[in-house]
This record gives sequence, structure tokens and C-alpha cells, in this order.
Amino acid sequence: MDNHILVASSQDLAGVTMTDYLKDSAGFASDGKSYRSPRNKNVQLYIAPGSLLTLESLDEAYPDASSFIFLSKHRSDIQIPTLTCHCTGNFADNPYGGNPKEIAISYPSLQKAYLKAITGAKGKVPGYDVIIEATHHGPTSLKKPVLFVELGSSEKQWGDRNAAGVMCGTLLGMLDNGIDRCKKVGVALGGTHYPSKFNKLLLESEFGLAAVASKHNLEAIDEQMLDQMIGKSVEKVTHIVVDSKGLGSQKDRIMKMAEETGLEIYKL
Repeated sequence: MDNHILVASSQDLAGVTMTDYLKDSAGFASDGKSYRSPRNKNVQLYIAPGSLLTLESLDEAYPDASSFIFLSKHRSDIQIPTLTCHCTGNFADNPYGGNPKEIAISYPSLQKAYLKAITGAKGKVPGYDVIIEATHHGPTSLKKPVLFVELGSSEKQWGDRNAAGVMCGTLLGMLDNGIDRCKKVGVALGGTHYPSKFNKLLLESEFGLAAVASKHNLEAIDEQMLDQMIGKSVEKVTHIVVDSKGLGSQKDRIMKMAEETGLEIYKL
């Protein structure tokens, strides 16, 4: 049986709002180490005392985990109400947790299933955008796949009990129903940090996505990094997916590198 670990921080207001829902409305209660619910036997909740971005030792506490799903705030200067999800990793040197030039293990079908489910529940959270983000920040070295599920983009949304409840209820329902494996899996290159073309691909096709490198990170993508993006997925990567108009000055170099992988190239 799958064993999904939900990870929240007592220092993260959105995480606190989500864990309050899990405890008050979803039956999660402490067993000393974690929180469990009789309704969701394949899920545990761990509440960390510090930053989520530096939790690199969860493997020791949860060696049987199927995945680590982080319940987190999302911060943006524009402060648009947004529900996002993404896998983690640093293409170069990022100050927000994780190791330089290290990508976490991705779980394409988990991200796809959550995105489809939360998009389907969008009517319950009026005024919120729902979109994936490109791969960024830590943790990066866990031995099991990582997915961040975020509520944003300012303090008003972090404390939104309705949005937190919809997110958690949708997530638990999706995990309870089981996850269909993707028929096609790509690593994605190009576009913006909020890659609408890749988001549409996940919602409207058979594709799942492993790591996603936005245009501003392409300079850091060399053969070793591309190999890491391809290799660190729990599902076999079958394609390189490119936003052909969103590769900027790196287009020729990236396309040549993509061709040299021998994987099928899918252009958007």
C-alpha cells in the first residue's frame, strides 16, 4: 500500500491553516510521531518545527514513504490568489534550500492527478488561479519523490480556511482513489515560471511532467543536468517537451542537446 507523507511547518501560516483543517475536519490525530486519520490509511501528516525548504532528512524518519507532499505557502509580489504545485530542485545555485545543481525526484502522475483534481474543484475557490510552477527550491536530496502543494500568494490567502480545506480535501480524495500512471512522461524546457502551455498539456493530454526548467534557468542546463532531470523521475521519461517559442537565446543549444538524448521531442 502507498504511504504518502504530508509535510507541513508550524512556522508556515498556509501550512498551519491546512493542518488545522486536517485535524478538525479530516480526522487526523497524533500518534506521537505523526498524525493519522482512520479515513485515509495511506496518508500520514508530519508537522516540522522549521523551514520546509531544508528538510533533507525525512528519509530517516519515513523510510517507507511513497512520496513527500509538502503543504506550503506560495509567495508572490503580485499577490494574486493562486493554488500551485511543483517538484523541487536547483538548476544552479539557489538560496532557498536544497543543494546547488541538484534536482529532487519527481512523481509526474502524482502532480498530474493533483492538478486535474484541484482544477476540477476550482468552482469551490472562486477568485483563485490554479497552475503549476517550474521546478525550484529545496529540498533536493530526499530518496523519495517530492511535490509541493501551495496556497498563495499573500497572508490573506495563507489564512483562507475555505481554500485550505478545498486543497486538502481534494488531495486526500485523489490519494484515496489511487493514481493512474502517465502513458507519456516528459521533462519540460522553456516558458515562464508559471508555464501555462505545460499546464494545459497536463490537463488535456496523456502527458505527465518530471522536472520543468523555465527560460530563465536554461543557461544552467548542460548535459549532466538534463540527464539528472531525465533520470530522477519515478516514472520513465519518454519525451523532451519544449516550449519552442519560450527558449530565448538558448534555443539552438537546447534543441541540439535535446536531440542528443535520443528521446522523442514534443514541441508546443
